[in-house]
Amino acid sequence: MNAASTEVQTFLNEPSTPTFRLPALACDSHVHVFGPRPRFPYAQGLKVTPKDAPKEALYALHKRLGIERCVVVQSATHGYDNSATEDAIKHGQGRYLGIALVAPDVSDAELSRLASAGFRGVRFNFMKHLAGADIDSIVALTPRLAQHGMHLQVHFESSLVHELGLALRRSAVPVVIDHMGRVDARLGTGHVDFQALMRLLDDDQFFVKVSGIDRVDADAAPEERYRHGEVLARALVERFPDRVLWGTDWPHPNHTHIPDDGALVNALERIAPNEEALQKLLVRNPQMLYRFEAA
Repeated sequence: MNAASTEVQTFLNEPSTPTFRLPALACDSHVHVFGPRPRFPYAQGLKVTPKDAPKEALYALHKRLGIERCVVVQSATHGYDNSATEDAIKHGQGRYLGIALVAPDVSDAELSRLASAGFRGVRFNFMKHLAGADIDSIVALTPRLAQHGMHLQVHFESSLVHELGLALRRSAVPVVIDHMGRVDARLGTGHVDFQALMRLLDDDQFFVKVSGIDRVDADAAPEERYRHGEVLARALVERFPDRVLWGTDWPHPNHTHIPDDGALVNALERIAPNEEALQKLLVRNPQMLYRFEAA
């Protein structure tokens, strides 16, 4: 652990068991793994150090929630060392795939290695607390991603949707937008940032994760959690049924509170309120984008 960093618990050791039953082959399309640090050291310079959240805890969570497939997203906690994520994929019995963190000048040899190890895309952050890359260099990388069957995933501050959207339209591969563009759910579906996200999604090369209802509505009173986030997620599911994905975001880094993963699963009953929508969100869309092996 870094000397100046504070270690925090970011997830519940015993989340509730959801009452909402998920369909077979349901996919959690956005999680992370942290550590264990003796084997997979954290990146240097972290302001907050999350407690270890290893693959064994993730597998146990998914068994409790009724989730059979998963996409593990490399976190800034481990930086460009994708080893912990790769290890989770390797031991996931073909049901776990990954998204890597790389530098824009990553070599073709490394992209090929990652693709062979089960990584289906690469992620770039445009957040105030994270060092970001130049958008033009990222767009320039996308033809090489295409050669390796990989897509682009982006995580950005909500206000950046306007300027980044213009550049991302030049991507040579599909683009996945994290956490509904990190919009403030309390501002509603009519806010300019959410409307810009919707216009971007009118382009069929864009996908969006309706994850993070606890992030975009984090300040809601407990009895209302996460109503505003659910409204935005349902609007996206209804308008873009073939290009929405869902994830728990376990183990919930950078939060003001620790969400209950069972409650996040139960929210799907309101986000995708019919069987067709639920099948696309949790099964068909992940299968198409991530290319899981046949069941």
